[in-house]
Formats: sequence, C-alpha cells, structure tokens
Amino acid sequence: MALGKYGVAANLFCRLALASVRPRKRSLEERLAMLPLKDAPVSRPVTIFWDDHQIPFIEAETDDDLAAALGIVHAHLRLGQMELMRRLAQGRVSEMVGQFGLGLDRLVRTFEIARAVPEILAGMPTETRAWLDAFARGINHCQDHAAQLPGEFSLLGLKPEPWTVSDLVMLGRLIAADVNWIVWLRLLKFRGRPDWPQLWQRLLRHDTLSFQSGTCEESLRDGAYALAGGALRSGSNSLAVAPVRSESRGALIANDPHLSITLPNAWLLAGVKSPSHHAVGLMVPGVPFIAIGRNPWIAWGGASLHAASSDLVDVPPSATFRERIETIRVRGESDIVLRVAESPWGPVVSDLPAFGSGKQRLALRWMGHQPSDEFTAMLRVGRARNWEEFRAAFNGYALPGLEMNFADASGHIGQMMAAKLPRRNASEPADVVSHANGGWESPIGAAELPAQLDPHEGFVASANARPRDSAPIVGFHFSPPDRIARLRHLLSRESTLCVAGLMRIQRDVHLSAALAERDRLLEWLRDVPSESTRTRQLRDALETWDGNYDAQSPGANAFELTFFHLARELVSAKYRSAYEAAWGTRTLTWQDIVATPVAIRLSALRRAVRKAAREFRPGATWGQRHRLRLAHPFGRIPIIGRRYRFADLPAAGTSETLMKTAHGLTNRRHGAAYGSVARHISDLKDPDANYFALLGGQDGWFGSANFTDQVALWQRGEYVSLPLRVSSAAKIFRHRTVLLPGQSL
Repeated sequence: MALGKYGVAANLFCRLALASVRPRKRSLEERLAMLPLKDAPVSRPVTIFWDDHQIPFIEAETDDDLAAALGIVHAHLRLGQMELMRRLAQGRVSEMVGQFGLGLDRLVRTFEIARAVPEILAGMPTETRAWLDAFARGINHCQDHAAQLPGEFSLLGLKPEPWTVSDLVMLGRLIAADVNWIVWLRLLKFRGRPDWPQLWQRLLRHDTLSFQSGTCEESLRDGAYALAGGALRSGSNSLAVAPVRSESRGALIANDPHLSITLPNAWLLAGVKSPSHHAVGLMVPGVPFIAIGRNPWIAWGGASLHAASSDLVDVPPSATFRERIETIRVRGESDIVLRVAESPWGPVVSDLPAFGSGKQRLALRWMGHQPSDEFTAMLRVGRARNWEEFRAAFNGYALPGLEMNFADASGHIGQMMAAKLPRRNASEPADVVSHANGGWESPIGAAELPAQLDPHEGFVASANARPRDSAPIVGFHFSPPDRIARLRHLLSRESTLCVAGLMRIQRDVHLSAALAERDRLLEWLRDVPSESTRTRQLRDALETWDGNYDAQSPGANAFELTFFHLARELVSAKYRSAYEAAWGTRTLTWQDIVATPVAIRLSALRRAVRKAAREFRPGATWGQRHRLRLAHPFGRIPIIGRRYRFADLPAAGTSETLMKTAHGLTNRRHGAAYGSVARHISDLKDPDANYFALLGGQDGWFGSANFTDQVALWQRGEYVSLPLRVSSAAKIFRHRTVLLPGQSL
C-alpha cells in the first residue's frame, strides 16, 4: 500500500524516533575490536598502526594487499557515509526518503553522471584496475563480516549491496561535478527580466555563492542536498614556500580545503606503505588515492580551478533527439518513470523544474560525459618523485579542474592547472546559455595550461581566484580576490616562514575589504548624529574594530549588523535576490550602496544604524551570532534531528577570510554551512613533519570516541602528527591490528 509523501516522512520519523537515543559510546579499543581481521582478502598479513584519533598507517608487503586493506579501513571508518554517497551518485535517494529525494534523483538521472564509467573502465590500465578491484574487495569484506553495520543502514532501512569497481569510478564522477551547475540552478530564473543582460555582466565578474537554509517542511530533501553539497561546492586555500623563504631551509606546503560543513567530515586521514606506494594525507571516503598529502620525495595539494567544464546549450529546433528511460524507485510509493530527451550535445535538462525556462530546450554538455582517468592520474601523483613526473601524471586528467601546488624534498616548488576543457574563444559569454559553440572537438589538457616552477617570489598560492593569465580561458566564475590577496600579503611580509607561521595563516580571519567598508561607513556617519546610548555603543564598536572576524569580536558583530540593515534599506528586494543567488553577493551589494545618491544614503544609514543599535548589545560578539554547527545530515530533520546535532559553537571567520566560514547577509543567529573543513601542513625537510586536522573526527560511527574528538583541537588551532617513516608511525601510533589472509588466497 502506498504510504504517500507524509506517510513516508512519518515512517522515517518513527524509525529515527526509535533510534533517537544517542548510540552507546564506543571507545577506540571497542571500535578497533569491530574490525573483521580474519580471512581478509590479502595474501599476507597486513599491519595497521592506529593513533589515538583512529588514524591508520597501513604497512603491506604487496600493492594489492595495501589496496584491500585501504578498502577495509575506509569501510570500517565511513561505510555509512560511503553508502549514502553511492546511492546519491546512482540517483537512488528516493529509495531512502521517499518523494523528498525525487528532485535530486531526477537531476542525477537526467545528468547521467555515470555515463562515461564503462568507457573509463575499458581504457583503464591493468595496474589501476587491479588496485580498484582490491579496494572494492576490502570494502565488501568489511561490509560482509562486520558484526554490526553503521546506524545509517538501520535508520534508513538499507540492505547491504556489494561494492564494484564501477561504484568507485561513479563516486569519482560525483565528486567531479561542475561548480557552474550551482550558478545555473540559481540564475536561470532571472533570465526573463528586462535588465538580465546588464545583471548577467555584473554577476559574471564576482564569484561567491550564498547558501541559505531551507524550511522545516523541506528538511528531509535538504538533508539529501547536504550529502550532495560536498560534490558541488568546492574551494580551498593552498600554498607552497621555497626553501629560501623557509626557516628550516626545506620547502613547505599547506592546504586548507573548503567544503560543506557536516559530519562525518568529507575527508579521512591515512598513511600507507607498500612496494610501490608510500604516502600520508587526506582521502575522500570510498576513493582509493591520497588527494592531498606527501610521499618521501614530493608533496601536493591545490584548490578548485572553478573551471568551466560544462556548457548549458540552447538546442536548436532542428535538432534530433532520442529518448532514455530511467525508473526511479520511491520509498512507500509507486515507481516513477523518467523520460530523458538526449540531444547531440547531451541530455535535455530544461524538462527539470529547476532548469525549466518554458521557452528554450536546454541541454547539458559536460566534459564528465567523456572518458578520462583521474584514478590513474592521482595514483601516479602519489608515486611521483619530481616536478616532471608530477606534471606528466595529469596527462589523462580531466575533472574537476584544479590548480595544483607542488613542493619537493630537493627544494623546488611549482604550480600548474590540471583540467580538460573546451577550447573557448569568449572570455565573457553573453549569457549563461550558449549556442552550441565549438571548442569541444579539440579540448585543452593539462600540458597546454599555465604552469610555473620556482617563481621569483619564493612561493605559490591558490584560492579559487581569477587566474592572472587569462589565456587560455579556463572559466568564468571565480572567487573574489580577498583570500588570494591576503595569502600573498602574509607570505610576502615575512622574511622566513615556518610550520607554526603557516598554522597561523590557516586560522587568519582578517578581511581588509570589510575594514575599508567600515572606514567608509564611519566617514558617512560623521554627518549622522548619535541618537541614543545604543547608537554610540554601536559606533564605538565599529571605530575600535581591527577588521578581524574573531569569535570574540564585538566590532565584527556591529559591522555585520550595520551592513545588513544598510543593504536592506538601499538594495531592492529583486536585486538582493539576484545577488544572493549568484557569485559576488557582498561586493555587488556594496557597489549599490556606494552608488546611491548621498542624501538618500545618509537617510538610509540613519535608519540602518538605529535598527542595528536596537539589536546590538554592548559586548555582544560575532561568535554569539555566527555559529559552527556540526551535524549529520539527519540533523536537519525537525525535533528528532537534534540527536544528530553534535556541536553549536562560536565561530570565527566569514565568507572571504582565509579561515572560511561562509554565510549569507543576515542579522540573525546563524550557522556557517560551508568553509574550512580540513588542514594540512608539511615541511619537506623532515619526512615526519606532517600535520593535519579534521573539523570533526576520523570515525563516522555514531557514538565513537573519534566521531568529534578533533573539534577541540580545531578550535585551539592544534594539529595531529602523521609521520611518513614506518618506524615513526610504529612508535607514535600505539594501537596495532593485523589483517590475516583467508585460506583461499
């Protein structure tokens, strides 16, 4: 019997209610005892050293055994998270949450994210395929022999399904989703406005998305979108420092990836050693390569290039189509049949409610629909020994587009772009929709994109900003220059840099643009008399503010309140809506404020200050309104979700500080939904000088001692040491488990 939309919700709520008591706490020792060690898919015993944060260092005698052990470790730590991401990539969210997941499933099925997977596998080198096969065997061993499956399975009624190599490659395609898709989803509704051409040109030049929370009625759907957020929202700060600028006289590297703030973290930490692989770093759960880290010879990291790897094509009326049929299973309901029209450029997406314009047939043309092998590329990066091998590793790489930074033990540093992109000829497109332009037949690869080795400044830095060199064209929507300018300023002002200094840079919360805006506000306020004690207190807080978004700062709080109310006074609702939907919210708002005639602006400022003063309390800090809320996606569910919310803490930073904690314009208490979620620093002078931190914890198991144990470290600016030498790991990582081979191997 069909349950109906709200019946499914009630059914799910009941399941969660039955499990709403926090799971039993499990110590590290208890969690390690849950590892299925016997009859593992390995040929020889594999030793895994664990530190107190449940971070593993795996030592294996063969590469195949290392891959299998990695699969076991990933599944042990994050199987619930991996399963949710797999079903998202398959377009099967509705099987878990009913009609609340249909929007995502329709989008994923229409986009056909996994379209190129068969061709990718067909062209994959034997060595890479063997690595993925072994990794999948490890996941399945853990899933099949675990005494208990993660809580996500019971709460959502999931049945275990075997993991395949295709699943792994499909996950890789999911995390390679194009950041421009968010731009399209937010902006298409504005295309019918008379001022759209002018608005588009303004939006095109400013690059920060504003993410707003949904209503309680949409909470289940939003929980599913939270799972997708890590795939679609990607940023980062990344830098490398040459030995001439380094206190240790070794090259330094630091990486600070930005993703959705959720639990479990989007990353996990691991160290590995086998005959061909020896590295430590950050890995995406379910993806068997180290994305950010180091080996004995080099270190690597980077930031999203915000590359334009897609076009939204206006399909001409003369085009021919074929139809693809997708069947979506919906929990508690009948199956949904989705008919997708396929154009010569790709799937027609304008039939989706989010894309429908009512006038045009729009198709998605995406580089991800063509085969490319990011797994082989990143495995080769992990084994590279110098700049030449590092660059060559990306020859088969396509997406997501990255600006990669490099450092090596010999003292070299470098930067390169890694992507496969259409050969475009217009630096500023006339519209968000293109007209089947060429350039896709002979795409640009990493070998043709800009690269630099040992620049004279003694450092390289990346922060999703518009490239200095505009040729060739790599994208259109970039982050504002605040973070890259701050990085270059901090790196340039010090004669020598050290690990501790890079740690301070990763926690920096100064925003020069906001301080300059504050100065203009104070200049205008000279002509606005203080009307009350409260307004004088607000002005005093503004005058003494140093431009730092510290959680303890009253000045940051006063500035944000004043800015919010002035924006509400001077920027019309229709423009606020457009700015909040697109890149450049803050900058575009300020431009409108400055452009307002003086008399109108002063009158509005008087009202804005009055309103801000009413809401400002003497001594009230930025962190009292700006919060770091750590929760599982289940935490979005009303009432019951509180059991899956694990922290509500004062947060430092803002949308464009180096320690990014992004938020929209608001005068309310709010949580940062997106920002810094992991940190990495290595000194190439010492193989063991590698420092990491996760916002949250290493373990995804509800109730684990390591679910949120790194939060306090994160707030204090402390890091976990992850040595590269096996002998060091054996000494520091005091817990040890051994995977034992089965009789059949």
